[in-house]
This record gives sequence, C-alpha cells and structure tokens, in this order.
Amino acid sequence: MLDAETRTAILRLHREGHSLRRIARALGVSRNAVRRVLQTKSPEVPRLERQGPLDEHLELIRELVVVCEGNLVRVGEKLADEGIATGYSTLTRFCRRHGIGRSKPKPPAGRYVFEPGEEMQHDTSPHDVTIGGKRMRVQCASLVLCYSRRLFARAYRRFRRFECRAFLTEAIPYLGGAASRCIVDNTSVVRAHGTGSDMVPAAEMLALSKRFEFDFVAHAIGDANRSARVEGPFYFIEINFYPGRTFTSLDDLNAQLRAWCDKVNAGPRKIDGQRDVVPMELYAAEQHLLSPLPLHIPTVYELHGRRVDAEGYVNLHTNRYSVPSRLPNGETAVGRWLEVRETLDAIIVLDGHDEVARHARVESGLGKRLTLEAHRDGRWRKRRVEPAREEKLLAAAAPELAELAARLRKRHGGQGLRPIRRLHRMYLEYPTACLIEAARAALHYGLLDLGRLEAMTLERIRGDFFRLPVEPPLAPTPAPDKPHEEEHDDGRRPAPAADQPEASPDRGDL
Repeated sequence: MLDAETRTAILRLHREGHSLRRIARALGVSRNAVRRVLQTKSPEVPRLERQGPLDEHLELIRELVVVCEGNLVRVGEKLADEGIATGYSTLTRFCRRHGIGRSKPKPPAGRYVFEPGEEMQHDTSPHDVTIGGKRMRVQCASLVLCYSRRLFARAYRRFRRFECRAFLTEAIPYLGGAASRCIVDNTSVVRAHGTGSDMVPAAEMLALSKRFEFDFVAHAIGDANRSARVEGPFYFIEINFYPGRTFTSLDDLNAQLRAWCDKVNAGPRKIDGQRDVVPMELYAAEQHLLSPLPLHIPTVYELHGRRVDAEGYVNLHTNRYSVPSRLPNGETAVGRWLEVRETLDAIIVLDGHDEVARHARVESGLGKRLTLEAHRDGRWRKRRVEPAREEKLLAAAAPELAELAARLRKRHGGQGLRPIRRLHRMYLEYPTACLIEAARAALHYGLLDLGRLEAMTLERIRGDFFRLPVEPPLAPTPAPDKPHEEEHDDGRRPAPAADQPEASPDRGDL
C-alpha cells in the first residue's frame, strides 16, 4: 500500500510527461502500482474495508457490556460461552473503535497561567498518620500562592468552618498577605449555598474575606484540575514529609510541618517542568502585589452557651471544665448560664464581660475533667472519715489494738463499725493482756479475722487464768447391794420400765 507522499509524486511526474517505466524506476515501485494510482487520480490512500471477526456480533457485545457493567473480561467469558472465541486485546480494540462502554472523552485541561498576586488556592486532604504510637486520620489543610507556589500546611483532627477560619487566619499572615481571589471546592465549609460561580460564602467566611481583602471563588463541580495548584502539594507532603518522622502529638506534627514548609519554600523545586525553581525568589516579585495585612487580627473563636452543673463544671464536646464556686459579682456559679469561647488552644469562660476561667483546650470526645487549682475549694475533696468512739478507746488502751483497729477500718472502708465494735466487745470481755498478746501475733502474721483472734485469746485465757486439771477425776464405785441407776444431767432418775413396779419413796424423803 503506497502512502500519500508516493501517490502525490506519481501524479506529479505523470503530469510532467514521464513514462510509466521511468516513474516506477525512480520511485522504486511496480508499473502496476503506478497504473492503479493513475486510475484513481487521487493522492489519498484508499481505506481497506474488511470484515472483522466481531463485526457480526456488534449488537450482542453492546448488550453484554451493559449486563456485565462494563467489565470486558466478563464480556469475553460470555462470548466464549456462546461459542465466540476472541482475545482480550481484540475485544477492547473493537469496543474502542465502536465507542462501546466508554464515557464521554475528557477535553484537554490545558495549563493555567497566573499573574503575581492574582490567585491563591485552598483545600484539605485526609492523611493517615501515626501519632504517639497510634494510627489515626488527620485532615491536612493547605494554602498555596499560585504564582510563587509558596505553601503553608497544617493538620487537624477534624476540619469544620471554625478550623477553616482559624487556618486561614494563620496561613495568610504566614504568606505575607492574600491574593485577589481564593479558589475553593464546593464543600459546605466555606459556602452557604450555590455551587461553582454561583457559590455564596457563609457569613463568617465572608467576614474573613473582607478582613483580608480577597474573594472566595468555587470551581465547577467535577473540575478538580482548576485547583491543581493546591491538589499537587498534598501528594508532595505524603511522600516527602511523613516518611521517617515520628510525632508525639498533633502539636508536635504541626510544629515539624511548619518547619518543613519553611525549608521547602526556601529550597529549589521542580515547577512546570523547570528545575531549581525557588518559591521564595518568585515570592519576591509577588509580595508587594498581595493585599496588606490588617493592623489587628482578632483571635478566632467559636461561641457556646453552657449552664454550670451541680459539681461546678461546664461541659463542652464531652469534656468538663471547672469554674469557681462564686462568680465575680458574688453570686453562686451553679445553675448559671455562662458564655464559653473556644479557640484552637484555650477554653475561656465568661460571665458577661468578666472572665471566669481559662483552661487549655483538650481534644474533643475524650471525656476528661479539668479542674484548676484555684477552683479546689473542698467541693470535690473526699471528707476525712473520723474514727468511731470505740476505736478511740482501743487506741488509748494499747498501740497494738490501735494498729489492728486502723487495719480493720482500712479493709472494710468507712468507719468499719461492725469489726471495730466486735473488737471493742472483746476488749471489754477478755483480759487486756491476753487480747494484746493475741493482737500482737495477729499483726505479725497479717491476720484480720476476728474469729481467729478471739480463739487465740481464749487459748491464752484457758492456760493462764483457769488452772484446769489435765485428767478428769475417777467416778465413785457404786455399792454392790444396790444397783447403779443412771441419772440425767439435772439429777432426775429415769422412768421405770413397764414390767417393773414404781419404787416407793424412802421414809427419809417424806
């Protein structure tokens, strides 16, 4: 098959009057090929109309692509079940040629060119990071100047409108000012309603943009390439910042991330295919075109209203923060409705214009209780348990009894009234010396069983105070002429048997 250039040369040489033989010899083709070109009189290469192996199954393949949800491997298996053997590459080429299973082709994105101070872009991305030995997900927020590519990033546990305001309030002074517009996506963090060019920022974000003199602009839905300046650094952070670094806390991570941003902005980078481009050198040409910073930048806080509970705390995000028992005006704090200002690093409790308490902010959802030392006025202290009257008597009697009573109270909790009173009863009933000796032995072996202590006391009493004979005395021998009669313990005689007459009483008994 001759190409278009050879065909054009054949037609030109024929118009100049050269013979077929000379044209064929000059171009290195056959005379029949020259004749066919002269017959068509066109330099265009004719298309080969050839029946493909799958052309007759076009409609079947269209149906199978829908049934198999675009999985061409399954389509090939279905065709094999129908007796149509084909290779995967042949099937994919056939589908591409006929536009089967393909979405609308995307147009080229092109390249955006920005002037100094024209635009900055802001976005967030979730990153999985190990902090303090635990794997957790953080939201990495970044702001990039589109011309100089100067970058600022910070990580948060969650990213709401409050965190967005705090981030931009920190990032814009770091960059030395704001560009004319800030491109954002269509999430509800910035916008109140509308999308794309119709996006309307929320009131808090609109106030922020007026303070730093820039406008929020949202790109069209699905047009992520419009914010490519800020999307690219997220991958750059993931592969260049996190590996090889350890973080003890989120504050430690942000401190290292800020130092890393300083280093990256001051060092050479590859930008738009150009190597050794230093963002700070480009920033020198952009800095004077950024909007100037305001004279005063107020602290970003979120306002809450909380009532003081019965224990003197205000509850915020499952954490409890203490307040004094008395407010500056002298009223009791319990039950009062107070204003709570939440910043990124502090919790401030206000009663009107008076600051009541200031705490370090704790991460949300931990369920912790924070109490300032000045607020420990005895309400939360556990009252000291006074010893019972019986324990005081035992303590005055002997140090062994005092130590034993203290151990019993510690073991049983509270005043330990039941064991203390039992020990006091033993003190009243048994000789003091024997009880003290038994208590000394019990303390030596760590014995707190009062039953065994009483048994030990009785052992000492039996041996020292009651001189009992070791062997019982022999019983008297009964008279031989009078049978021995059994008697009960109380001296009563047993009743006579049924076949024996009842004995008459002696005369002496009458």
